[in-house]
Amino acid sequence: MTTSTWYVLAIIIYLFVMLAIGYWSYKQTSQYDDYVLGGRGLNPFVAALSAGASDMSGWLLMGLPGALFLTGFSELWMAIGLTVGAWFNWKLVAPRLRAYSEVANNSITVPSFFENRVHDHSRVLRIVAALVIIFFFTFYVSSGMVSGGRYFESTFQGDYLTGMLIVAAVTVAYTFIGGFLAVSYTDAVQGMLMFAALIIVPVMAIIALDNPADIFSFAAENPYATGGAIENPQYFSLFSGVSAAVIIGNLAWGLGYFGQPHIIVRFMALRSPADAATGRRVGIGWMALSILGAVFVALAGTVFFTNTDHSITDQENYETIFLDMAQIMFHPLVAGLVLTAVLAAIMSTMSSQLLVVSSSLIEDLFTIVKKDKPSDAVMMNLSRTAVVAVAVLAAVLAINPNDSILGLVSFAWAGFGAAFGPLVLFSLFWKRLNAPGAIAGMITGAVVTIVWGMTSLGDLIYEIVPGFAAAAIVTWVVSLATAAPRPETTAEFDAAQELIAKANRDKNFQFEGAAD
Repeated sequence: MTTSTWYVLAIIIYLFVMLAIGYWSYKQTSQYDDYVLGGRGLNPFVAALSAGASDMSGWLLMGLPGALFLTGFSELWMAIGLTVGAWFNWKLVAPRLRAYSEVANNSITVPSFFENRVHDHSRVLRIVAALVIIFFFTFYVSSGMVSGGRYFESTFQGDYLTGMLIVAAVTVAYTFIGGFLAVSYTDAVQGMLMFAALIIVPVMAIIALDNPADIFSFAAENPYATGGAIENPQYFSLFSGVSAAVIIGNLAWGLGYFGQPHIIVRFMALRSPADAATGRRVGIGWMALSILGAVFVALAGTVFFTNTDHSITDQENYETIFLDMAQIMFHPLVAGLVLTAVLAAIMSTMSSQLLVVSSSLIEDLFTIVKKDKPSDAVMMNLSRTAVVAVAVLAAVLAINPNDSILGLVSFAWAGFGAAFGPLVLFSLFWKRLNAPGAIAGMITGAVVTIVWGMTSLGDLIYEIVPGFAAAAIVTWVVSLATAAPRPETTAEFDAAQELIAKANRDKNFQFEGAAD
C-alpha cells in the first residue's frame, strides 16, 4: 500500500474509536445532568487528562516545538506560565468549585454557578456570562475546524474543505450522542495519544543520532535553527532577546486557567472535592512530561535535520518538525497513528468547547425564558440541537479561513481569563462578593481585554494582564461600595467551606448526601 493509504487507515481506526466511545457514553447518559456534567461522577484520572487535552490543542505538538527550534529556550515562558497556572487551578479552584457548585443550587454550568453564588435574581450575571461564552467559543470552535482542514491539507495533500468537514462531522457526532461523558473520555484517550507521541518521537529521533549528546550543544552553533539567518549562541538562555513585558505577558497565560469554562467544568464534574488532589498530580504530571517531550522534539530536530538529508516542510515557522520526524522514522501505519495525535489535540479542544456553548444556550439562556422547565429528554435533545447549530455556524466561518479567526485563540483565552478568572477566585474565597461587583467585574474584564487587544496597546503586553487586573479591582471596589450579601448567601459560603474541609480530612466522606 502507498504511504497515504496507511495514513488513511490509521485515521479511520482513530475516528472509529472516537465514535465507539461516543456510543458507549450515549448508553450511560439517561438524564440531562448526565449529558451536561456527567452526573458529577467523573474519575479524577479522566478529568485530569481531558482537561489537559482540551487545553493544549495543537500548540503543544506543533507550535511549541517550532518556536523552540527557531528561537530557543526564551520561548518557554508561556509553557512555564501555563504549568504554574494549571497547578494553582487544580490546587485552589478545583476542590472548592466542586463543592460550591453543588451547594449553590446544584449549578451545572459556569454562568449558573455565578448566578447562584451571589443569588442574582436579576439574571443579568448569568445572561452576560452565557453571551461571553457563546461569542468567544463560536470563533474558537471555528479555528479548530480550520486547523483540522489544514491538517488534512498538509498530511494527505487533500482538499481543505473535505478535511475540515470530516473533522467537524466526527467531533460533532460523538459530542452530539454522548455529551459530557463522550467529550471527557475521548479527551482522555486523546490526551494519552498526545503524551505517547511526544515521548516516542523525540526518544526515537535521539536514538537515531550518531552522537545524541549533540542536542545540548549543536543548537548554539546552528544557523539553520534560527531560520538560516545568524548563529544563536544564546539558544539555551531563557532571557535572551525577550523583554520584561514579553516575559510577564507569556507568564500571564497561566492566569487564564482560572476562567476557562471548558477546563473548570471538569472540576464541577468530579466525584468529590477530595478527587482534586489526584487530578492535580495526574494533570500536572501529564502536562510537565508532555512539555518536556515537546522541548526534546525541538532539541533533537536541531541535529536531526542538519546532520541528515531530511528537510522540514514548514520553512517559515518550523511547526511541522514533529510531523516530519514521525513520517521519516516510522512505518507509515505507525507514523499515521502518531500523526493522529495532532488531530486528537484539535478534536479534544473542539468537542469541549462545543459542549460548553450548547450548555450555555440551553441551560443558561433557554431556561430563563422558559418558565416551565421541560423534561430531561427534551433538554438533552435541545442541547444536541444546539451542538449542531453552533457547529454549523463555526463551519460557515471556517470555510474561508483568515488570520483573524485563528488569532482569536489567544484573544479568547485572554477574554475568558479576564472576564471569568477574577470572578471565580472571588466567588470561592471572598464572602463579601455580591451581584453588582460580580457583574461589573466580569464586564470590565471582557471590555478591557477586547479594547486592549484590538488597539496598539496589545503590542505593549498581552491583554490578559490589564484585563485581569482591571476586573479584579472593579469587582472588589464595587462589591465594597454596594450592599453586603444577604445572610443566606454568606451562610451558603460558610457551608461550602465546611464541606470542603470535611472532604479533605476524610477521603471516604459522602459528599453528595451532605451537600443536599
